[in-house]
Amino acid sequence: MNAPGPSVLILGARSEIGRALARVYAQDGYGVILAARQAERLHADAADLRVRFGRDVEVQEFDAVDTASHAVFLDRLGSLPDTAICLVGLMTPQVEAEADYAAADMMIKSNYSGLVSILGEIANRMEARRSGTIIGVSSVAGDRGRAANYVYGSAKAGLTAFLSGLRSRLAGTGVSVITIKPGYVRTRMTEQLQLPAALTAHPDELALAIRKAHKRGKAVLYYRPVWRLVMLVIRCMPERLFVRLKL
Repeated sequence: MNAPGPSVLILGARSEIGRALARVYAQDGYGVILAARQAERLHADAADLRVRFGRDVEVQEFDAVDTASHAVFLDRLGSLPDTAICLVGLMTPQVEAEADYAAADMMIKSNYSGLVSILGEIANRMEARRSGTIIGVSSVAGDRGRAANYVYGSAKAGLTAFLSGLRSRLAGTGVSVITIKPGYVRTRMTEQLQLPAALTAHPDELALAIRKAHKRGKAVLYYRPVWRLVMLVIRCMPERLFVRLKL
């Protein structure tokens, strides 16, 4: 193994984006902690990272919805990582969320309230240490409630607001907070959708953009960048027109 370097905790590491980020950060000299539900599925990824990049790689079981376990989870890590990246999320079809509150509630917990718990605990510990970076992956879906995914979008809107407030609270403490707002990303979650190529990112592409935003100390990143303009148009659209379009 190489000499010890900085460390990154990736929450939701079984996702395609999480796996891509693990490769990017390991190549950049980071020790990596892969955390997810059914974490045993990550052991092959961890072995590959160790061989390919010669970095220390841990695998940890983590459930964002089990908020009572979050403090214990962080205690189990020993040293608090330098950077924490949260990719946890769940997108259930809107029609299911409309018909079944349990489905809507699970989306809210997976995309918002569970993340408030874990990221809030990480923030408190980083603030006490006076250093660290928190990167939260939200979504452009949170910029305005749309008929096609308003339960998912409302949870992402909550996460975006939480990260914004956390960034403001921690300003000057040595802890930075970065909000990532992807548009479409080609993953298992979107494989059934017909996505426009110009607006759709690959997980490897997004991972590199997140790492670049981290290096530059960027506060908010829309990715692909065209989504900043797309969402500006959608946010500024008059309500009377917006509801007619059924976006």
